[in-house]
Amino acid sequence: MTVGVYAEQVLPRMIDVLLGTREFDTMREEVCADLYGDVLEIGAGSGRNLQFLPAAVAGIWTIEPSRVGNRLAAKRATASPVPVFVSGTDAQRLDFPANRFDAVLSTATLCTIPDAAGALLELRRVLKPDGWFHFAEHGHSPDVRVARWQDRCTPLQRRIAGGCHINRDIVGLLNGAGFAIEKLRNFYLKGPKPWGYMYVGRARNPSPYTVGSPEG
Repeated sequence: MTVGVYAEQVLPRMIDVLLGTREFDTMREEVCADLYGDVLEIGAGSGRNLQFLPAAVAGIWTIEPSRVGNRLAAKRATASPVPVFVSGTDAQRLDFPANRFDAVLSTATLCTIPDAAGALLELRRVLKPDGWFHFAEHGHSPDVRVARWQDRCTPLQRRIAGGCHINRDIVGLLNGAGFAIEKLRNFYLKGPKPWGYMYVGRARNPSPYTVGSPEG
């Protein structure tokens, strides 16, 4: 099997299965709670978050680079009570005006974006002032022994999992982009700890992001 076929056809279907467990569904329900208005979802994948969107969401605009992921999501979008708009492939360059969205949603996405720091600045640009970023991400563990294994395994993980880093400092990335973390829960998923240290919470966009600002 060629690398292209694996990355384009096999991997999105594997991710759909691996991230479709009851444990993940519970986490999706938690992170989607209290979303409202116009929502942007980055790394929308196969659309597994759609069933957990609350009635206060007026519409969701999805960003997903995988064609297979978008095809899988289309089936779930037909059953969604919330209007779904497929809107692009790259969270690092969003084709939306500033202050466009009430909230942004991300589940297991910041690990894979090549320039996660730049993508977060772009999210701040399209978020309204005091808009919310809801996230559920795996990343760097505070346990030195686990973190050491994360650093060792990340090069292989990147090759077999579409660029996924298991050692990214999610809090550091959010703070560095100027987000104000208002709620955060950390825990390990069931299974190998290097792959399962989670950051679940929400962060506020404290002010409009402008290019050249001190925090940027």
